Amino acid sequence: MNRKFLVTAIVGLFSLPLFAQEMTVTTNRTTFGIRAGVNFQNINGKDANDDELENDILTGFHAGVNAEIPVGTGSYLQPGLLYSQKGAKFQNSDNKVKLNYLEVPINFVYKPILGTGNMVLGFGPYVAFGIGGQSEIGGQERDVEYTDTFDPTIPALQFKRFDAGGNFLAGYEFANKLSFQVNAQLGLVNINPEIGGTTNDDTKWRNTGFGLSLGYRF
Repeated sequence: MNRKFLVTAIVGLFSLPLFAQEMTVTTNRTTFGIRAGVNFQNINGKDANDDELENDILTGFHAGVNAEIPVGTGSYLQPGLLYSQKGAKFQNSDNKVKLNYLEVPINFVYKPILGTGNMVLGFGPYVAFGIGGQSEIGGQERDVEYTDTFDPTIPALQFKRFDAGGNFLAGYEFANKLSFQVNAQLGLVNINPEIGGTTNDDTKWRNTGFGLSLGYRF
């Protein structure tokens, strides 16, 4: 019995480096993934009179791809490219605006082992570029316009094209590489166009919201 145990122990001991090497190769390589889910977005901030905006949450969706680049044990840099719908409903009415963005998040992600999979925790900045959208005011639909300076001759809601802010995320990745994730987003850029010649305009519009998504890593 002791001899069998000794042989088993020796075989196991010499197998450890091979197993460790295999694990290193598996977990320390760049991987790619897809992700899609639902957005719950709002436009917060202040109007021209410095009063707080009182909009309601608008439901949309996001979908895209990302990469995970190892930067340490269990730590990754995760750049991505998403199509993301944002916007808001105007309080006490059926009026709403939906803004479509191409978004580039660059998150730092930590994935400690938990059970048979990994917990996923992350944060980082994002930049986004408006590529379209629609408003519905009084039952009439119009395409939104993107401009840095408000143009009173354009009969449409106007927004700056560029947006940027911060992401925070938490989730779980199963052993089969499927994952679910909750994320929160805080816009840091005013997306309202400047009104030329006006020095006392206190308008500040910012995208904020959270989302739920499913993903898969290849």
